[in-house]
Amino acid sequence: MMNLGWVWLYAALIMCWGWWWQRRHQNIGVVDVLWAKGVGASALLMAWLGDGATAPRIALALLGGLWGSRLALHLWKRVRSEDEDGRYQHLRRHWNGHQGKIFGFFQFQALLIVLFALPFVAVSQSAALPLGWIIAAITMWLLSVGGESLADRQLARFRADPANKGKTCRSGLWRYSRHPNYFFEWLHWFTYVLLAVHSPLWWLAWSGPVVMYVFLRWVSGIPFTEAQALRTRGEDYRDYQRSTPMLFPWFPSRTASPRKESSP
Repeated sequence: MMNLGWVWLYAALIMCWGWWWQRRHQNIGVVDVLWAKGVGASALLMAWLGDGATAPRIALALLGGLWGSRLALHLWKRVRSEDEDGRYQHLRRHWNGHQGKIFGFFQFQALLIVLFALPFVAVSQSAALPLGWIIAAITMWLLSVGGESLADRQLARFRADPANKGKTCRSGLWRYSRHPNYFFEWLHWFTYVLLAVHSPLWWLAWSGPVVMYVFLRWVSGIPFTEAQALRTRGEDYRDYQRSTPMLFPWFPSRTASPRKESSP
């Protein structure tokens, strides 16, 4: 529990900075950057402070740290070069710009960093792992982080084309899932389930994929993203909803019209 206390202190401090930064730049989106950075840093911290075997702790530090760094950098490029995300513009209007509520939102994200550090606690207490389990974890990491990176690049390429403004991406991985980036993000958390199989706290590692799925599916991921997409893209996005699986990739139920086949 003491180790999680250090995670919370670090998370609370960086979220204080993030709140100050959004006041100056009117962009709450930096909270996503700091969440990724904070969770990645918590993997490093748990690996350092843990009492488990060396190999799973090294794997935790490398895989968790690299995942967090990649995601934070990707999100930062968007935050610093674009206007505030429509989801957060809507939230700011809903709260009438109340900085106390926005500060509370940032600090809630600090608590979520602690919550998502629980799988790292399990790995940090793991006994020695056979090489096969470590290879399986690395394979899962490569598949999931590689898939998420590919989805992010495909979407960024689509958004960079002015001709696609107001349209919905249907190319690449986005043809088979409305949220392929979220799917691979969820899949990534099984990395730590595999690394924690010999931990006395192995059950704690399952909090990663379970909690991430709940948040993506019902709390702050898909509901907010799709509500914003419907506000900005209307019938085009409704058509996308009707034809394309929500999260788990599968073939579209029907062929999109040529006008809409142009990719987000």
